[in-house]
Amino acid sequence: MTLVRAALTAIVDFALPHRCASCGDLIDRLGLCAPCWSSLIFLGRGGCSGCGAPIAGLDLQCGTCLADPPAHDGAIAALVYGNAARTIVARLKYGGRPGLAGLMTNQLEALARGYESPLLVPVPLHRLRLWKRGFNQSALLAKALSRRIDAPVSLDSLVRVKPTPPLHGLNPSERKRAVKGAFEVRDKAVFAGRNILLVDDVYTTGATVDACAKSLKRAGAKQIHVLCWARALKADEQHP
Repeated sequence: MTLVRAALTAIVDFALPHRCASCGDLIDRLGLCAPCWSSLIFLGRGGCSGCGAPIAGLDLQCGTCLADPPAHDGAIAALVYGNAARTIVARLKYGGRPGLAGLMTNQLEALARGYESPLLVPVPLHRLRLWKRGFNQSALLAKALSRRIDAPVSLDSLVRVKPTPPLHGLNPSERKRAVKGAFEVRDKAVFAGRNILLVDDVYTTGATVDACAKSLKRAGAKQIHVLCWARALKADEQHP
């Protein structure tokens, strides 16, 4: 059986050679080419204890979180939402490449292991967008992560009950208004007393995960932390 599997793998690799998930260049294995990999800026832990923005020092909050504390208990992202990361997310969401979620989970696994007994909850899509896209990219990440760290995942107890417009181009206040009342909990018992790890692909202003966290807190969740693959940096934010 091992020889057959090896032969089939060789045939597939010959017929469908691996390409870099970002630039598309031919590479010898699934993943990123060396230039695209070296262009990634990794974040992880050590940023703002509220939103994860890169700041110098531990257990500090940025000015934005001090002025308007998030509803969740902290957010972290694996890397900066730069050119390579942006291309990978676009290919996942709009290019029909759901398999990229497994590749992205490689950077999330170590961060996720830092939480005690989490229940993984993906940020939900509205049913109309889910029907159009065919999958929820955050759910793909959560399911892949669930297998990696052996943690339970809840896919349909937090739902998006109203469609929201695309949030790019909106300022933070407009984003908050757009997602207000967009999320509801179907079964409070699923979240009561649980440590929640809210999973999403990209953290921009935090408006979406904050709206999710408010619904989860009302359902009795004990703690809610946010784990995203990439984080967009504002013009005044620099990676230390």
